[in-house]
Amino acid sequence: MSFADLIGPVLTLLGAGLAATLPGIGSAKGVGAVGEAAAGVITEDPEKFGKLLVLQALPGTQGIYGLLSWFMIMNSSGLFSGQLNQTWQMGFMYLLVSMPIAVVGYFSAIYQGKVSEAGCALVARRPEEQAKAIVLAAMVETYAILALLATVLAVLIIS
Repeated sequence: MSFADLIGPVLTLLGAGLAATLPGIGSAKGVGAVGEAAAGVITEDPEKFGKLLVLQALPGTQGIYGLLSWFMIMNSSGLFSGQLNQTWQMGFMYLLVSMPIAVVGYFSAIYQGKVSEAGCALVARRPEEQAKAIVLAAMVETYAILALLATVLAVLIIS
């Protein structure tokens, strides 16, 4: 197999890798930031742990969406079954279809973490307002879901 024959599979792997890695990094940043804020609140009032755990989990969903996108690209391209016969054009298309979840997943996880972090401050002062903090953070999730949908539909179209 020549180097030219590997360009398609390499581009496909790059797209799948970006789809999984960037939202995962964003989720780690978001979940970490909320965890730090939550730890400060729990220091003062350990009873708020359950309310804060929900807020901390929210930015982690983008990492799940990225992993789902990785799985779909790998499965659709045939790389799971060891097929290395993707043309460079097909590999490039897989790279392009990974971009919505890779880019939007990364940024939305970070910003959802910031909103959830602010929600920790809300719950610290007014625990009965937890639902409002969750709704505010969930609004950011909308864009990650739209990006996931764009990637999934594009993978289905090109496969």
